[in-house]
Amino acid sequence: MLKSVLRFATGAVLMSAAFCASAAPATYKDFKVSGVLQEIPGPSARCASNFGGTILGFGTSSLVGNKVTFLATDCITPNGTSYTFSEGKFLITTLTGELIFANYSGQFVPTGVGTKFVFSNATFQVTGGTGRYANATGGGDITGGEDMATGQGTIQLSGRILAK
Repeated sequence: MLKSVLRFATGAVLMSAAFCASAAPATYKDFKVSGVLQEIPGPSARCASNFGGTILGFGTSSLVGNKVTFLATDCITPNGTSYTFSEGKFLITTLTGELIFANYSGQFVPTGVGTKFVFSNATFQVTGGTGRYANATGGGDITGGEDMATGQGTIQLSGRILAK
């Protein structure tokens, strides 16, 4: 009799634990990140153009707990008076330490004002992350710009993300 009670109790505890640990369903949410960036261009062996950029920055996002930092790397190819950036890898770190991974691409187009360029036809695709973003998907548009002489600029990611 005691064995039956113990088996029942053990089963109940395991079922309760499984129920509590079950993941909430993923839902689509608006995803926005706004921030400032510093790009460091230079040689990149991984790029067909042998030239790329590393981007560091910080900003805010209402979805992921307000403050975020980000790190990105891409390949840069001259295209007339503009530049194409491709094979971009974006890593966003939230205040809680969770990560969001994304790919991105687009163009830098001159504004006609000194060495200032703006992003054009720039998009991102969320490819996953950690924590509640482990299987995240989604994407959207990238806007902003950069002073090519200093590497300083602003960036906004705006789209939708499917996450828990």
